[in-house]
Amino acid sequence: MVDLLNGEMVADRKYNDFRDLEVWQQCREIRKKIWDLCKDFPNEEKFRLSDQMVRASRSATACIAEGYGRFHYQENIQFCRQSRGSLYELIDHLDVAHECEYIDADYAEKVIEQIKSAIQILNGYIKYLKRRKEENN
Repeated sequence: MVDLLNGEMVADRKYNDFRDLEVWQQCREIRKKIWDLCKDFPNEEKFRLSDQMVRASRSATACIAEGYGRFHYQENIQFCRQSRGSLYELIDHLDVAHECEYIDADYAEKVIEQIKSAIQILNGYIKYLKRRKEENN
C-alpha cells in the first residue's frame, strides 16, 4: 500500500484495478456529491454549469482509471495531472455555484476542502509514480 500523502510505501498490497486506489475512491465520492448537488440546480443550468461540473467530476475519476491502464509510468503521471486539473476546475465551478446562489458558502467550502484533500492524495500518488519510474530506468 502507498501512503499517498507522502508517496511512501507503507505495506505490500495487491491492487486488482484502479478502483482499489485511495485517490480514485476519494474522487468517486466527490463525483457522487457533485451529481447530487447538480440535481438541485435550476433547469437553465442543465446544459451549462451543472453539465460542466458533472463532466469535470467524471473526468477526475476517468483520468485516474485511464492512467492506471497505461503501460508506462509517464503516461499514468500525465493522466493523473489531467485528473488534478479537473479537480481544480471543480473548485472554480463551486465558486460560481456559490456566486449564483445555488449553494451556500459553508457547503461550497466543505466540498472544496474535500477536493483539496483528494488533490493532496493525488499529488502523493504522482510522487510515488515518479519514484517508481526513476527506479525502473
